Amino acid sequence: MAAGLLLAAAGAVAFSGKAIIVKLSYRYGVDAVTVIMYRMLFALPFFALLAWWSGRGQPPFTRRDWLGLLGLGFCGYYLASFLDFLGLQYISASLERLILYLNPTLVLALGVVLFKKKVGARQLAAIAVSYAGVLLVFGQEVNFEGPNVLLGGLLVFASAVSYAVYLVYSGEMVQRLGSMRLVGWASMVACALCIAQFVLLRPLSAAAVPVEVLWLALLNATACTVAPVLMVMMAIERIGAAATAQTGMIGPLSTLALGVVVLGEPFTPWIAAGTVLVLAGVWLLTKWR
Repeated sequence: MAAGLLLAAAGAVAFSGKAIIVKLSYRYGVDAVTVIMYRMLFALPFFALLAWWSGRGQPPFTRRDWLGLLGLGFCGYYLASFLDFLGLQYISASLERLILYLNPTLVLALGVVLFKKKVGARQLAAIAVSYAGVLLVFGQEVNFEGPNVLLGGLLVFASAVSYAVYLVYSGEMVQRLGSMRLVGWASMVACALCIAQFVLLRPLSAAAVPVEVLWLALLNATACTVAPVLMVMMAIERIGAAATAQTGMIGPLSTLALGVVVLGEPFTPWIAAGTVLVLAGVWLLTKWR
């Protein structure tokens, strides 16, 4: 039990460090297309190894499997990541993490729209609490970051929607292929798309970046991309998905702390209150579902 909780907490903290590293990379004058290309380039060998290891002795993919992997890799790991990186150019790491933490509310909304699921009054109240927290932090952010906060917030929210689509449609494939195999192959699809995107949109000379950007990308790929995926999967095996998700509440708090200490982002009582509201709303939604 203790090992599972430690793995879940470490995975949440590692995931939250991604935004910090991306914001640090932007200080060297690189853009989102370049930053995400290097992140996925360095992560590709690890995901390829994961895909190979998890597929040993398993039956080959069918045409339906390949189509599913392409679709999930596009929306869950490529589009969601790219929109997130774009949004981080305009908003703080703390606000980014809070918006992404709204993911359970988006999964619930997609269930209502796509599968006609019912939503109770308590669930609506929990959602309202979460979004009130985001709006509170958003209002503070406008004072610090300027008018582009709206654009950045919308981009990160679109990222959360894209990942929610991935979660909604990945359940059946997880049961059939296994979580590790699905993550490995879908992530490889995303890696290929990010690298191809750079080749199509940027001259090759744009790959010449400061060495600090390369080190940050390597750290992002290993400590904040591959490692937390494995830690969260191992935590789910030990303590279950529900307990792992609850432990993940430490993620926004660690992002807030790292943003203040590493990036010098502002911290006010209003930001603290908004963070508490978001965490409380998502916790209540998870409990009442």
